[in-house]
Amino acid sequence: MVERSIDWLKQAERDLENAKYELVGGYYEWTCFLSQQAAKKAVKAIFQKLGCEAFGYVVAGLLQKLPKEYKPSKDLIDKAKELDKAYIPTRYPNAHPEGAPYEVYTEGEAKRMISYAEEIIKFCKDILSKI
Repeated sequence: MVERSIDWLKQAERDLENAKYELVGGYYEWTCFLSQQAAKKAVKAIFQKLGCEAFGYVVAGLLQKLPKEYKPSKDLIDKAKELDKAYIPTRYPNAHPEGAPYEVYTEGEAKRMISYAEEIIKFCKDILSKI
């Protein structure tokens, strides 16, 4: 397997930039989704650097599968769990009892998801700098 952790990390940072752009435009559902994607890609960068395949889309699950010496805090895993709740319902109208996703997500929620993604990306960058 070709080691491409830097590409995963660069795309994570780009997705986070896009999340912030969507926030300014009021596209809160996309802000939440892109924040989740950014966090996921940053965690996958660690697995790449370690020479491992990382399957799945659940940020919290990926964080929990990291080797013991890289395990995150419970607080960071809880934030990842909240991000993971944005993976499907941000994109599909039938994921909510009523309303399109853009009618369901709020600015406050979108800002919170960005901050969680920023924390996870920082956590991943710190680990990558030590491997």
